[in-house]
Amino acid sequence: MNFDQLTPRRQEQLTAFDRLLTIMDELREQCPWDRKQTMDTLRHLTIEETYELSDAILEKDLPEIRKELGDIQLHLIFYAKIASESDPDSPDHFDMADVLNGVCDKLISRHPHIYGDANGQKVVADTEEQVKANWEQLKLKEGNKSVLGGVPGSLPALVKAMRIQEKARGAGFDWDEKEQVWEKVEEEMQEFKAEFTMPEGVDAERAEGEFGDLLFSLVNYARFIDINPETALERTNKKFIKRFQYLEEQARANGKALTDMTLAEMDVYWNQAKTL
Repeated sequence: MNFDQLTPRRQEQLTAFDRLLTIMDELREQCPWDRKQTMDTLRHLTIEETYELSDAILEKDLPEIRKELGDIQLHLIFYAKIASESDPDSPDHFDMADVLNGVCDKLISRHPHIYGDANGQKVVADTEEQVKANWEQLKLKEGNKSVLGGVPGSLPALVKAMRIQEKARGAGFDWDEKEQVWEKVEEEMQEFKAEFTMPEGVDAERAEGEFGDLLFSLVNYARFIDINPETALERTNKKFIKRFQYLEEQARANGKALTDMTLAEMDVYWNQAKTL
């Protein structure tokens, strides 16, 4: 489509994207810090920016989300720019156009219910579950040897458990009813508790394994009732931090140190915090 045929807002979006590409070219050429960066040196910064975006989303802070999205977009441009500086004849060479065209091609191929399959025939997918199942089957046809092969090994364990279970469900390996899942949670709870009643004493490694099974089953139940366990736990973390900091503030205001207070005294402030 001709640029002039686009809506004014789409023109503005493309112009802004081109502006960022141009700035990156200039920084990579002229700035000592930007010129020195590699994919390896950027990696931990990208992870940090991703967590900052996650925090902003949990806080529903739209101005901060906008800012963090910009920071992440900068990182995406940065990686593509570094790759574009490699030998053009190398199979590892790519630029931002390759990145965007690649993801566009993938989206089209994995949405045959919208764009049609390789033969131009649309595949039926009237529900979210059908879309997910088709998605996993298509990924297997693309060469992934395992349904679970697409789960990044470096994911945090709680997030990884959720993704493993989602992918297994896409292949048809799942419980039918949430009541069955809860029975599994209770079973794992009993097995974990039993580890502390053994006549020979607690086997730390075995207890850890049972605790892991319990957590995995809880993540599974959360998935069944449409709760994201990572989000739920992070909200609880934030709630605890807020209440604990209130406790600290009130203790200081009354000239007390937490280490000198009884649990009952601290509980008074804690209950106050719960009402805020």
